[in-house]
Amino acid sequence: MPYKIPESVLVIVHTPSLKVLLLERADRPGFWQSVTGSKDHWGEPLWQTCLREVKEETGIDIDMASLIDWEQQNRYEIYPMWRHRYEPGVTHNTEHLFSCCVAEDSPVLISPREHLRYEWLDQDRAARRCFSASNVEAIEQLHHRVGR
Repeated sequence: MPYKIPESVLVIVHTPSLKVLLLERADRPGFWQSVTGSKDHWGEPLWQTCLREVKEETGIDIDMASLIDWEQQNRYEIYPMWRHRYEPGVTHNTEHLFSCCVAEDSPVLISPREHLRYEWLDQDRAARRCFSASNVEAIEQLHHRVGR
């Protein structure tokens, strides 16, 4: 399996009433997060990474028009437990933040290889549930980003 590219997206999937979709990681039960994923190849546009990851992880088809690029990046140290997925010597990842609004009744079909279950939570509960500090911060900013 090729090494992961240390450039990823974090996509906050939410409803018009700001219910946030969270996924529990299959490889780390108890670790909840928004949709995340690395580029498939260096030239992959970030919007394409977002559309692909949302579809793979939730079964929800979104289009570019529903995607909001926050034009914000986080650079963080990759957790040691996941560093083996990257080339030797790679210790940091650059994460690009996005959000998308989906219908309240959007059906979710998770990939059992990646996630155990999902929940729609109000913004405060979702932020408290996430294990990643950058994910918590993004969820806390959500109502400012979508104009509420």
